[in-house]
Amino acid sequence: MTSPASKEPKDVDALLHAWSQGDPSAKEQLWPIVFQQLRHLARRQLDREGADHSLESCALVNELFFRINDLHNPHWETGAQFFAMCAKIMRHVLVDHARARLCQKRPGNREKISLDDVVLISESRSEQLLALDEALTYLAEIHPRKSEVVVMRFFGGLSVDETAEVLQISPMTVKRDWTFARAWLEAMLSGEIQGKDPYAPAR
Repeated sequence: MTSPASKEPKDVDALLHAWSQGDPSAKEQLWPIVFQQLRHLARRQLDREGADHSLESCALVNELFFRINDLHNPHWETGAQFFAMCAKIMRHVLVDHARARLCQKRPGNREKISLDDVVLISESRSEQLLALDEALTYLAEIHPRKSEVVVMRFFGGLSVDETAEVLQISPMTVKRDWTFARAWLEAMLSGEIQGKDPYAPAR
């Protein structure tokens, strides 16, 4: 599957560089190129849950654009960096939407959950998305890089190589971090990890 940052990389990289240098026309030229890629990513997230969703892909991408546009003095070098930032912002958009859908969390027993089962945007899965966001925030405190890998791959659709490029680590390290983080998050979401993190590195 083609990842967002792999389409038209030369055009995207050149426009991002021009944007970083203060060219006001660069954003106008960039957006038509990346819009369809970002909309494809948003639609793919929506397709994972079927018809039970209340946020359209265009609305998600438009909100993403507004937040990207509000960034002050961004420094872009590659499309991978841009889409990595989009992944972080998309996470916040989705979480904000989930919070808005829930007036309060309903109590209940935790079930065994796979990261693949956390379906984004669905009203019926809003609690799971909020739980994932909370777990990611905790993971970021003890394993920052592993949390970054999850955000880029899960929310942003970046490939292993693109994630490695952004984080300046090897693809093998990305794969190890991704495997660890998936297992850790699934354990956290299922209630198997409580209190002190048994996987936290020694200080």
